[in-house]
Amino acid sequence: MDKLKQYADLPIRLSVGFHLIYGTQDNVFSWERMLEFRNFLEAFGMPFPLFSAIISVYAQFIAGILFIIGYKVKEAGLVMIFNFIVAILLVHLNDPYPNIYPAISMLAGATFLVFYGTGKVSVDQWRKNKKDD
Repeated sequence: MDKLKQYADLPIRLSVGFHLIYGTQDNVFSWERMLEFRNFLEAFGMPFPLFSAIISVYAQFIAGILFIIGYKVKEAGLVMIFNFIVAILLVHLNDPYPNIYPAISMLAGATFLVFYGTGKVSVDQWRKNKKDD
């Protein structure tokens, strides 16, 4: 099993990355949906709701891509930790557990990736191997 540890990040990266992209792609490709998200954030008292919506959406979308390809995963993970702490505290704190679980999962996945980084199958590892050559 120790030999397989170098692949432990892969299911986390792929599932969290896919979820981040899936959950934000409608906002990325539709200004109407972005404005709906702005209205949602505004209802929760988020300052600068349009700016916050754009930053959150694009941060999640780009982090999802970075997680999947395994590039700058620790940096993207730090951004997602901040994003999901804000989401939990601002929006989900009083939600029932099933509604808060996706945000907790994203926070847990991002935290794992910040501490673990990437394993063997990643752009980061490929770049490291190429640099060592």
